[in-house]
Amino acid sequence: MLAFRLMIRPTPFHPRTSALNETGLWSHWAGHLAANRYQESDKFEYFAVRSAAGIFDTSPLYKYRFAGRDAERFLAGMLARDVRACPPGHAQYTTWLDDRGYVMEDGVIQHRRPDEYLLTSAEPNFGYFADRIGRLGVTIEDVSSQIGTIAVQGPRSRELLARLVPSVGETPFFGITTGQIGGIGVTVSRTGYTGDLGYEVWVEAADALTVWDILWEAADGYGVLPFGLAALYMLRIEAGLLLLAVDFDSSRYAFNDAHRSTPIELGWSWMFKGLADDDRAFIGRRALERELADRTSRWRMSGLVVDWEDYDRVYGAAGLIPPKVHAPVHEDWMIYDEAGARVGYATSFMYSPVLQRHIALGRVRPDLAKVGQRVQLEFTVDHHYEKVAANVVRLPFFNPERKTG
Repeated sequence: MLAFRLMIRPTPFHPRTSALNETGLWSHWAGHLAANRYQESDKFEYFAVRSAAGIFDTSPLYKYRFAGRDAERFLAGMLARDVRACPPGHAQYTTWLDDRGYVMEDGVIQHRRPDEYLLTSAEPNFGYFADRIGRLGVTIEDVSSQIGTIAVQGPRSRELLARLVPSVGETPFFGITTGQIGGIGVTVSRTGYTGDLGYEVWVEAADALTVWDILWEAADGYGVLPFGLAALYMLRIEAGLLLLAVDFDSSRYAFNDAHRSTPIELGWSWMFKGLADDDRAFIGRRALERELADRTSRWRMSGLVVDWEDYDRVYGAAGLIPPKVHAPVHEDWMIYDEAGARVGYATSFMYSPVLQRHIALGRVRPDLAKVGQRVQLEFTVDHHYEKVAANVVRLPFFNPERKTG
């Protein structure tokens, strides 16, 4: 009988993150150990990001390097967003679709050199891309284990990193720069998953600990804390950033179309504003054009803000103190119109410490997904269902000027 063992790998920074992890709580992320939280209060880590800066080990992301004379041509046919609009030295949030126009996954593509790109993804995609290269002059290499990545996020992140890599101070939103930290070459991208001013530092895995140590020492006095997945999930909801397997599923793994989504349904129509002038034959284009022309979208991903007075009323009537729990709830909560008809469902819900409101990411029927629209969000109170008023708002919930300024 063959024995199979699932190997959970440490990231290149694990010797440092494990020493800082006072709780000993870990999650599994893409086959790696990822800290759930470093100290007892995940809210403390959250506030470090919103008020100073936080450091997050984002190394488990899959990373694929595309290179060659036809790299741009190949990616232009694979990615739904036009990669040709991303010049060298810049990055781009993107998605790729199946031939029916459903989202397979999302990620960030970095245009590092004229004929070289680096794509990140949450799930493995090497085989999917490699099988479609054909005769084009492009290579794909899985460099996931070769690169360590540190996300430095928060209002003081630029000031901190510019001490080590001066060009960071002039790097635009979704820009890329290079430099050295302690004599070690690094790439710094102005990207992140927190909705705040932030950067990601990319370094060869062999040099990861040296870069971490120098960065950690430089952070002394900045109010910087390491933060884990629990705080990250809070931050990303406020930022209106979607989470795979929570807010949407990959079309590859979905059992039926109810679990598939188009980019328009996910609120990414802004990626295709120039589609009429775009001559690419990318995968899923025809289905996407039909959806836009025929207006067949089933949902529109929207922000919901709960009416606090109605929320307090429902819990007060039950003799309960209205809970204000910051920990995200990742499950379906039904949404109804004023007449009681089901018009969608929320996928992520939390009480925002910064906004001091209950907020949710939800799919709402397109005709009701207008800013200011009143809907009803369903809660379970004393083991039965109650409906509480909520308003549709524009995403993101939290969008400080410093993020792009």
